[in-house]
Amino acid sequence: MVRRSTFIRPNVYLYLMGAAILAVLAVWIAWPYFHGHPPERNSSEQSSPAIPLGPQPRFVDITSKAGIDFTHVNGYTTVDKKLLPETMSGGVAFIDFDRSGNQSILFVNSRNWPGTEPSGKPRPTMKLYRNRGDGTFEDATSRTGLDKISFYGMGVTVGDYDNSGYPSIFISGVGDHRLLRNEPDGDGRKFVDVTDSAGDLADRGGWPERDKLPGGDFYNYKEPMRFETSCTWLDYDGDGKLDLFVCCYLVWSPAIDLAIKSTSPGVGRIYPFPKQYDGCQCLLYHNEGGGKFKDVSAQAHIHVFDEHAKPLAKSLGVSACDFEDEGLPSLIVANDSVRNFYLHNKQDGTFEEIGVGAGIVAERDRNARGGMGIDVGEYRPGMLGALVCNFSTEPNTLLSYKKQLRGFQDEADNVGLATPSTPWVKFGCFFFDYDLSGRLGVLTNNGNLDAELSIQQHEEYRQKPQLYCNTGRKDRAMYVPVHGDTVGEDLFVPMLGRGCAYADIDGDGYPDVVLMQCDGEARLLRNEGGMGNHWIRLELEGDGVHANRSAIGAWVEVKTGELVQRRYVEAGRGYLSQSELPLTFGLGKKTKIDSVTIRWPGKDGAKTVIDGKGLAADKFYRVRQEGEKVEEVTPRR
Repeated sequence: MVRRSTFIRPNVYLYLMGAAILAVLAVWIAWPYFHGHPPERNSSEQSSPAIPLGPQPRFVDITSKAGIDFTHVNGYTTVDKKLLPETMSGGVAFIDFDRSGNQSILFVNSRNWPGTEPSGKPRPTMKLYRNRGDGTFEDATSRTGLDKISFYGMGVTVGDYDNSGYPSIFISGVGDHRLLRNEPDGDGRKFVDVTDSAGDLADRGGWPERDKLPGGDFYNYKEPMRFETSCTWLDYDGDGKLDLFVCCYLVWSPAIDLAIKSTSPGVGRIYPFPKQYDGCQCLLYHNEGGGKFKDVSAQAHIHVFDEHAKPLAKSLGVSACDFEDEGLPSLIVANDSVRNFYLHNKQDGTFEEIGVGAGIVAERDRNARGGMGIDVGEYRPGMLGALVCNFSTEPNTLLSYKKQLRGFQDEADNVGLATPSTPWVKFGCFFFDYDLSGRLGVLTNNGNLDAELSIQQHEEYRQKPQLYCNTGRKDRAMYVPVHGDTVGEDLFVPMLGRGCAYADIDGDGYPDVVLMQCDGEARLLRNEGGMGNHWIRLELEGDGVHANRSAIGAWVEVKTGELVQRRYVEAGRGYLSQSELPLTFGLGKKTKIDSVTIRWPGKDGAKTVIDGKGLAADKFYRVRQEGEKVEEVTPRR
């Protein structure tokens, strides 16, 4: 009889060792998903291959020179009292509030927590800087009545909700929000807080009165208050009046926050992760006219529940766009740690959430990502996409709409936006034609969350923004990261990036950039241009009956030879922010415009076709729906 050997052969040892290593790696990778975001990696671990680019515009920091002096306050006090909103705030908007033809800047501020206000100092407020039209700005906060308003502001959206001819402002916040109506004030303009008279908007979110604080201590307050984030104006039912969509993040109060056990060895308390909170529901307000809004969130079916019938939303970003060309806008909502939503407009005053079936969940991995900012743009001729910024170790998502599928596919990896973006904590974002090539580039504003934890994990706390050039190629070299050696180092100063926006602040056609950071100074960067490329700018004005005056929701197509570009007029964009409403079309070296076609928002879907013979390159035009009038805009000082 031959006895079997009792020893294990070397290849079996190797198999068992490999299996053990794989098991350990699986636990290490999966563990953070039960506690929040996936493990982060240092941004220096990944780099993109160098791809030669042609000449590029340079971005120059003109913050001080332009007269901008804004510092955001997030309320942080001590390490043992970390509250999640402190990591999330910092919105900004461009607004031509006085119809001068110049884009002014509104900075949203938060505040100190009750009981922690520095003695002898006024409460932080938002700031409005009026564009003088000569490359400088003046502080118009007091003159416009905004210096009296202080609350924990988050996001902002700009639109003419009352069809007065002047844009008003909605600012979301923690436990509060404000509707600020643009009204005449002698020879100027002022903003009047009409929140309490605006119907259901009078329910501002549950910020506690001082006499309701347990023992006078804000940190002990248990009652949940709304945690509003990004917001946008849209006319979802096509009645010619702007409605309002507001993202809500989590079920939150200071006591709920501090009751969450969130610590790290050697650090102590760290900011909790979104998975440690309950989800909530977003809000949709219908514009009833006469300055009144009605909460129609439930009846319009924008509430989303999980398999246990619990509210699912943990929403940070939203884009409204008519992807299907059906006439009325649908909504893509970026969620943090739960799947994103696609609220399809059923054209009957209601929505249907079909995100899973429509392919909104990223294909590269089926896990929900940490979605934050979102923007929509035609990233390739005839191809419309929604860019979603995600957390570290998670690439950007580019949800490309496929008409033949009536759904979306993630094309980020196929166009070069995935790998270079993966290490960063990405908040703000937008598509913009920064070189006037006729192709939309991408900018993201980045920044980490917790200083102490970042130091412990050897990660960057303040992070550089990222800029991607659209080369027009049809492969992974389509979007190429651009660095300081080509566009200047000023753009890439590390910061706690949150909101961001763009506008042409000086009338040269090239879009300039404002970057917000959490608990720090805002920065304004001028696009120096110098490319020799041409452009045309269009500001649309609806008739105020069939289409809202701001023309939010309009499609515009510009044809120049074989170059055909489509842009959509959006309100809130990116993260907590809004870029300018006028549309800029880069023409490259072309100077002849063949035609401009506008499909106005509203049920009528009226079209205006403009012969390009009457339009000149390098000009700014206003197109009025009423009478189909086209007039050149000359910004005034």
